[in-house]
Amino acid sequence: MRDYKHSGKLQEHNDQLAANEEQMMSTTRKITVTDTVLRDAHQSLLATRMRTEDMLPICAKLDQVGYWSLEVWGGATFDACIRFLKEDPWERLRQLREALPNTRLQMLLRGQNLLGYRHYSDDVVRAFVAKAAANGIDVFRIFDAMNDVRNLETSIKAVKDAGKHAQGTIAYTTSPVHTVEAFVKQAQAMEALGCDSLAIKDMAGLLTPYATGELVKALKAEQSLPVFVHSHDTAGLAAMCQLKAIENGADHIDTAISSMAWGTSHPGTESMVAALRGTPFDTGLDLALLQEIGMYFHAVRKKYHQFESDFTGVDTRVQVNQVPGGMMSNLANQLKEQNALDRIQEVFDEIPRVRADLGFPPLVTPTSQIVGTQAVFNVLAGERYKTITNEVKLYLQGRYGQAPGEVNAELQRRAIGNESVIDVRPADLIKPEMNKLKAEVGSLAESDEDVLTYAMFPDIGRKFLEERAAGTLKPEALLPAPGAPGKPMAKDGAPTEFIIDVHGESYRVDITGVSVKGDGKRHFYLSLDGMPEEAVFEPLSSFSGNGGSQRKQASQPGHVTTSMPGNVVDVLVAVGDVVKAGQGVLVSEAMKMESEIQAAISGTVKAVNVTKGDRVNPGEILIEIE
Repeated sequence: MRDYKHSGKLQEHNDQLAANEEQMMSTTRKITVTDTVLRDAHQSLLATRMRTEDMLPICAKLDQVGYWSLEVWGGATFDACIRFLKEDPWERLRQLREALPNTRLQMLLRGQNLLGYRHYSDDVVRAFVAKAAANGIDVFRIFDAMNDVRNLETSIKAVKDAGKHAQGTIAYTTSPVHTVEAFVKQAQAMEALGCDSLAIKDMAGLLTPYATGELVKALKAEQSLPVFVHSHDTAGLAAMCQLKAIENGADHIDTAISSMAWGTSHPGTESMVAALRGTPFDTGLDLALLQEIGMYFHAVRKKYHQFESDFTGVDTRVQVNQVPGGMMSNLANQLKEQNALDRIQEVFDEIPRVRADLGFPPLVTPTSQIVGTQAVFNVLAGERYKTITNEVKLYLQGRYGQAPGEVNAELQRRAIGNESVIDVRPADLIKPEMNKLKAEVGSLAESDEDVLTYAMFPDIGRKFLEERAAGTLKPEALLPAPGAPGKPMAKDGAPTEFIIDVHGESYRVDITGVSVKGDGKRHFYLSLDGMPEEAVFEPLSSFSGNGGSQRKQASQPGHVTTSMPGNVVDVLVAVGDVVKAGQGVLVSEAMKMESEIQAAISGTVKAVNVTKGDRVNPGEILIEIE
């Protein structure tokens, strides 16, 4: 016989659910949409490589859709434009502004970091916001990687002074110190600063549906600004999260056109439009027009196949490692450049440990880059914190703001020694910089926009401006589509893809990486008929080839080397200098982060084998000390 003991309570529960649903559906609240296809979608899926030439042809149709806004600028697009695409990001913005006259243009701004990886002075922040507004940006989504509201004050005021929309942003993450109450307090502080709307920025896809509902409900109850939800689909949950957000009062969702959606990108625009059609939350957007736009980007995406990564699909591991989509694809590309793509899982495992050591910062630029790069250094060096990046040192000194939780005291001591930790707003300690920057870049800058390009990325910015002046700007090559004539070659001209016939059997071999380990042997990482393999080669005779480094291999304690490939940013010593053990002798850059290379022993510098700009590899003698 069935037990009906609890049937009354069950009926009561069901009646309450039905009442709640009826109340929700009785309120018509049109949901507005921002499409990320021109910024975050290709940053997440294609390492930010989409060129302006592939954006402009579809702009007329994008402008007809009726989006609340299109996200077109900011994030990593500025860096990618000058570093890889050899495009002027300001000119891209102007062209998009002209091509999209009826649609708000939106950018992602990192508060006091703007678009770089450090804090800038207030006058630089004000100048950048003013120029971004003048060149076409209507909506500024402003966040701080630490969720330290002090770092948002200047940029919010600058946006309001320019007469534009300031959107205060919560960088969503999970940790012992990140609670609904903490996020509500942050939202209230941003409302008090004059923000026009509030965004939940779930850059890694950490939101779960019911957590989303709880957070949105609390935000709607405790502050008056419209709530925007931006969530990546890395864990496969983003569409459900957006629906629960809408049911609990959210006003707006971010999506990506379907051919550039899902995985580490965002829910598909067409899918969410269809899901809400005929409900009180109907977006009113035209599915037929959206599908036409989707087919355009379906073709465009093929052009950038070389930047597709194995780590841009649904990956539930993000719920543990918390690696955001844009970080994941860029990390994969950067490890590939280091011939270490096979070790990406080790890096994913190390990232949460580094994050805990740093007091649980949200993993969003620049902290995602800071944490991710330090994790890579830890893994590739085979020793945690053998090399500590300059950015980690600045972080532990408080130069990025207040850490959400307690940092590892031993790591902090190791990184900064007896230096004091600051407790003020970091920018309070930075003197005005605009005049200094103008003087440094000199005649290369034809406008204030050029000065700001240099300010964001001094080395690659100067190089970009020099190449522009010389008429030598040349974007990175796009490889032919798979199966097309002309197979890709390695940088030194050697093929990296083979069909090998052995004993009547054919095998497809792709060389994915190579490294030299402590045993002196070469370790080749292969894909053999699609299966990853590692092959070890021990040379029996010397090899002499064209090109490559002629530096000898380090064998003595006084031989200064690097733990990972990179470029020399600065040489801090000269022949004849007396140095102490632990003293910095070089600064190198790898994965867009700088680190100081230190002397292992005390002594006199006998030889300096590198100059600024040189490419260096592990094991090479860069400086000799005796």
